[in-house]
Amino acid sequence: MKMKETLQIGKTEFPMRGNLPTKELDYQQEWEEANLYAQRQLKNEGKPSFVLHDGPPYANGDVHMGHALNKISKDFIVRSKSMSGFRAPFVPGWDTHGLPIEQALANAEGVDRKKMSVAEFRKLCAEYAWRQIDNQRTVFKRLGVTGTWDNPYVTLKPEFEAEQIRVFGKMAENGYIYKGLKPIYWSPSSESSLAEAEIEYKDVESASIYVAFKVKDGKGLLGEDTSFVIWTTTPWTLPANLGIFVHPDYVYAQVKTSAGTFVVAKDLVESLTATLGWENVEILQEFPGSALEYMTAWHPFYERESLVMNGDYVTLDAGTGLVHTAPGHGEDDFYYSRKYNLAVLSPVDSQGCYTDEAPGFEGMFYADANKVITDLLTEKGALLNLSYFVHSYPHDWRTKKPVIFRATPQWFASIDAFRQEILDVIENDVKWYHPSGQVRIYNMVRDRGDWVISRQRVWGVPLPVFYAENGEPIITPETTEHVAQIFEKHGSDVWFEWDAKDLLPEGFTHPDSPNGIFTKELDIMDVWFDSGSSHAGVLGTREELSFPADMYLEGSDQYRGWFNSSLTTSVAIHHQAPYKSVLSQGFVMDGEGKKMSKSLGNVISPAKEMKTKGADIIRLWVSSVDYESDVRISDDILNQVSEVYRKIRNTMRFMLANTTDFDPKAHAVAFEDLRTVDQYMLVRFNQLVDSIRKAYDNYQFSTVYQGVINFCTVDLSQFYLDFAKDVVYIDQENGFERRAMQTVLYDILVKLTKLLSPILVHTTEEVWKYLKEEEAYVQLAEFPEVTHYEGEEAILARWAEFFKVRNTALKALEEARNEKLIGKNFEAKVTLYPTQEVADLLDSLQTDVAQLFIVSQLEVAPVGTAAPENAVQGEGVSVVVEHAQGETCQRCRAVKVEVGTLEDAPTLCHRCATIVREFYPEALNGEEE
Repeated sequence: MKMKETLQIGKTEFPMRGNLPTKELDYQQEWEEANLYAQRQLKNEGKPSFVLHDGPPYANGDVHMGHALNKISKDFIVRSKSMSGFRAPFVPGWDTHGLPIEQALANAEGVDRKKMSVAEFRKLCAEYAWRQIDNQRTVFKRLGVTGTWDNPYVTLKPEFEAEQIRVFGKMAENGYIYKGLKPIYWSPSSESSLAEAEIEYKDVESASIYVAFKVKDGKGLLGEDTSFVIWTTTPWTLPANLGIFVHPDYVYAQVKTSAGTFVVAKDLVESLTATLGWENVEILQEFPGSALEYMTAWHPFYERESLVMNGDYVTLDAGTGLVHTAPGHGEDDFYYSRKYNLAVLSPVDSQGCYTDEAPGFEGMFYADANKVITDLLTEKGALLNLSYFVHSYPHDWRTKKPVIFRATPQWFASIDAFRQEILDVIENDVKWYHPSGQVRIYNMVRDRGDWVISRQRVWGVPLPVFYAENGEPIITPETTEHVAQIFEKHGSDVWFEWDAKDLLPEGFTHPDSPNGIFTKELDIMDVWFDSGSSHAGVLGTREELSFPADMYLEGSDQYRGWFNSSLTTSVAIHHQAPYKSVLSQGFVMDGEGKKMSKSLGNVISPAKEMKTKGADIIRLWVSSVDYESDVRISDDILNQVSEVYRKIRNTMRFMLANTTDFDPKAHAVAFEDLRTVDQYMLVRFNQLVDSIRKAYDNYQFSTVYQGVINFCTVDLSQFYLDFAKDVVYIDQENGFERRAMQTVLYDILVKLTKLLSPILVHTTEEVWKYLKEEEAYVQLAEFPEVTHYEGEEAILARWAEFFKVRNTALKALEEARNEKLIGKNFEAKVTLYPTQEVADLLDSLQTDVAQLFIVSQLEVAPVGTAAPENAVQGEGVSVVVEHAQGETCQRCRAVKVEVGTLEDAPTLCHRCATIVREFYPEALNGEEE
């Protein structure tokens, strides 16, 4: 027997390299065949439920890192809740209606919508959506996200559409749905109305013009030689001008200038003199804005008048104090002009081109008219000044092109009717985890106008509205429920395929349709109404779920989107929020904090990264970031995460290798019998268990990440595992100290594997196969409970003091290495010169301190002995390092004076000789190494 065969060198078949891209696929197939998700749900039957309702990603395009951050974060929560005493089902979903799919068919697949029926086009849209769902589902599953992937919720499914119709019907029954003509956001590029949630802002350059409107009727106060001056940044709206607003309480001045006589706000005369280049300015008279009410002016290029009106929304921040008013193209213009019964003129069609209501501009695109109009104003002598400036302007968030305000008949949900109820729910009934979340959504609801819910498209859920012969809309509980039942059975395509009479209840009559002739609304609902109805279509219908959900978790943009639309519809019909808590995340940026885009070449693809690094690396990255803010990802960042992964994996591998021969049922040592250093490690680890359990409970995954890394690096690698080799390798197989350390290592390994399971789901299952636990899969295990030991505070305090001594010793050893006094620590002899307190501390450890320092020899000088001048000074101790005397033991590699003096074991130290004589005597006669 060779001497090396007497050592208990750790061995394991657990590989050092993860080979995640290949192995993860094998594990996922195994889990699917074992129906592991269903097993976990069955195991949790009867437990308190925790429902995280999935916000539906849009079924278009590849899965990006934002998707990955979101879905993996949800998976952390679902898995950790499932292992913490909760029944935590997860039903993933998809949003499938709306413009992007229509555009994808037209642009990417060359479909000409105008050459086919609505029904044919909708069928193509549905087929496209299902293909996208399959593509995205494959990536989400590959990321290790658990859930009912074979039965997700999808907004185009008939059963979902039916519940959406019922939500609409209930809101209508409560008086919150109405049709009206008012200016709303209109996207010429989409040819559809937009809700506020569909608007994003970009900088554009616009014309800034000052225009003179000649007085027509000055009510005896102003003559026809005077002009009202307005300022606007939208010259294209001047063909729709019907009036001018002034503030009733501001002071206005009639000023005579070198350019003519004008009316402007008195407080702005000085700044306007500079802007407009006036000279010889003289104020002729002053009067309040109320005195101008009902005066009229000539339109600058049409033979019609503009009415001067009073409105307290007028400000003096910019302009002239007089506001050009086009009720068909401005929200304030529209509302404030209602008092004056001003017409609502909107001479722009759905594509953004002028109609014949704008003579001279018919067929011209509105944006192209800006220059034509300024040229015309110059020709008429009405343009006082033209300049350009850059400002933020609303854009369609799908097409990325500018939108306009345009008055069209639309269906609205009245927010004003129950705004205060929503605000009360926000303040009192929901826990908002992001610090600013409550403020953001509160302000949005407080300030938002009524919700435009109609869209002039075909791929969506139809508005279940019928019209009588006289054009009056018909929305009754009877008609909406009947439509819901039809949709539930046949899907919403039938709305476009059947006649109105076939969609109404049998024998339906209405006083406004004496001849029984009905028509139907052809607009569809805003897609935010689709996803905003998921509390009814999913939480209210899926047996495994419940309403309200415990949590919604999405990106921070959803305060204006899904969080908002869901809250609105839920309060409207249930008088409560659809969620008990809301957690939001920032956006994923590149390594420099820039938005990722194909044009910049900085896109990181989850699918691509999984092929080279594996899903667990992406999952570990998700756990590492502070997701409440924008987060960064790059190749360098993922490489750093890969290094951290290797550290965790190798630490677990070391513990596996050194517990291979350990049977927890036969070999475990009771806590009270352990050495104090082993007790300390278990107490420290339970502090980590407590921290991680709380971090999962508070969705602070980066705390889990940091806690595990610090423990693996500092507590294990730099301390416990560092000196463990001198015990688990050197002691005989059943030696007490060896079994004691194995007890600690195995306990930590099992519990750490469980705690990391929600994050490193594939790697922990790989580790689990090498452990001796009852559950077939770690995913079916429970999180470890926090264990509290008697006297643990004293244990922690004692070892905290020891680490002060150890730090001084390590400093002295480092200096000795730098001075070439020793090569490695095992060549050293350390002498400690302690105070009485430190001497007592070292005695109380009941552990070989030389082993803890990983040195060959240690001497503790009597208390009071003066330390040499070269000693390294520390708190309560001085340390001297010198080269150890003696030879190196062949077996344990320690330098000992007795090596070479033992007749039967000349190459061994006393410790090794004792072990070999008793347990491996044949090695004494074995071949020398």
